Amino acid sequence: MPLASSRPLAPAVPNDLGSFWLPFTPNRAFKQAPRMIARAKNMHYYTPEGRAVLDGSAGLWCVNAGHNRDPIVAAIQAQAAELDYPPAFQFSHSKAFELASRIAALAPGDLEQVFFCNSGSEAVDTALKVALAYHNVRGEASRTRLIGRERGYHGVGFGGISVGGIVNNRKHFGALLAGVDHLPHTYNRDEQAFTRGEPDWGAHLADELDRLVALHDASTIAAVIVEPMAGSTGVLPAPKGYLQRLRQICDKHGILLIFDEVITGFGRLGYAFAAERYGVEPDMITFAKGVTSGTVPMAGVVVRKGIYEAFMRGPEHAIELFHGYTYSAHPLACAAGLATLDIYRDEGLFERARKLEPVIADAAMALKGSPNVLDIRTVGLVAAVDLASRPDAVGKRAYEAMERAFHEHGLMFRIAGDTLAFSPPLIVSEDEIGEMFEKTKAVLAAVA
Repeated sequence: MPLASSRPLAPAVPNDLGSFWLPFTPNRAFKQAPRMIARAKNMHYYTPEGRAVLDGSAGLWCVNAGHNRDPIVAAIQAQAAELDYPPAFQFSHSKAFELASRIAALAPGDLEQVFFCNSGSEAVDTALKVALAYHNVRGEASRTRLIGRERGYHGVGFGGISVGGIVNNRKHFGALLAGVDHLPHTYNRDEQAFTRGEPDWGAHLADELDRLVALHDASTIAAVIVEPMAGSTGVLPAPKGYLQRLRQICDKHGILLIFDEVITGFGRLGYAFAAERYGVEPDMITFAKGVTSGTVPMAGVVVRKGIYEAFMRGPEHAIELFHGYTYSAHPLACAAGLATLDIYRDEGLFERARKLEPVIADAAMALKGSPNVLDIRTVGLVAAVDLASRPDAVGKRAYEAMERAFHEHGLMFRIAGDTLAFSPPLIVSEDEIGEMFEKTKAVLAAVA
C-alpha cells in the first residue's frame, strides 16, 4: 500500500493505554492495573478519582520542595509569558547566569563553573566528556579510561551505562564504551545490616582504585565517578572515610573525581551537596532532579575553576568545548530553578532534612522484625528496606508491595529489585513520616 503524502492531524483520538511505552516499567503489568496520577500538591498526589496518595519518594527522588509550590508555578508562568526560548548556542539570557552563580555559590571550594543540560543522564555524559577533553587539552590525551563502580547508576546515556554497574541497565546494549573499569560496590550485609547513616565498615574498598591504577597505569585513567549514596540500586550510603580515601588516591595519580549528585544534591542528605556533608571536594559534581523540584527538566555539571580555565586558551572567537544541548539553560527551567532555590533558602529545607534524619531513621528501623525484612538502611532523608525475595521471582514481592501501597493504602514509594526506597519531599512532617512507615508495616504484612 503506497504511503500517503500527508496525514491530517486528528481532532481527537481515543485515550487508551496502547501507544505509550513506559520507561523502566513492566508495561503489561502496569496496563492491567494502572497507577494513574491526576494532580499533586505539597506532600500528596491525587488519583483521577480524587484519592490522596502520600508521596514517600519525592516523585522520582526529585520533588524536594514539595509539589506545585505556588512561587515556582508563578515563576514558570511568568517566564513563559516573557521569553519562551532563545538559542542556547552563541546567545543566552540573564537567568542562566543568575542560576549558575547561585548554584556555584552552594558548591564547595573552587567548584565555580556550571554547564547546564536537561537530565541526570546528560549531566553524567557531559562530565565524562569534560574529563576526557580536559586531559586532552593539557597534553595528556592517553588518559581515556573511565572508572565507575558496581551497583552504580549514572543515567541511561551510553557513557552513563558504561560507567554504571547495574546489570539489567547494561546487558542488552552490547559492548558500550571501551576502556571502562569498575570499583567494587560498598555493601556487605553481614558487616553493615541495620545501619543508621554511614556504615563503619567499608572504607578499605576505596583502595581497589590503587589496584586498578596498577593494572592500567595512571597515565591512562581520566576520571572516577561515584555516587556519594548509591540511590537507584537500593540506597547504599558511602562507608565512613571511603570518599575521603578516593579523593586521596585520585590526587596521588592525577585522576579527576566526579560525584554524581543527581539524587543527593539539593538537600537529600541535609546539605546543598553531599560533598559538603562528607568534607570532600570533587573535581566535578553532576546535578539534576531537585534543582527545579522536578517541575521543569534541568540538570548540569559544576566544574572546578582550574578545569574550566584549561579550556580558555587559543583565539577568543573560537569555541572552547564542542558540546551542548538545544535546551541547555532553558528559560523556563532557569526560572523554576531560581524559585526553587528561594524556597530551599527561605524555608531552611536543607537544615530541616538534617533535623528529620533521626526521625526517619527511627521510623524505618521500627520495621525490623516485620515479615521478610532482611535489612534497613538510612542516611539523610532516605531509607531503604530489603525484603526476602519470593522463590519464584526476584522483585515480585516488592512490586506487589508497591501496588498494594498505592491502590489500598494511599502511599507511594520506590522499588529496586526487592528493596523499598523512601525519599519524601523535604517538607515532610514528623506525623507524615510516621504515617508512611505505619502504612508500610501494613503492606509488609499483606505481602508476607
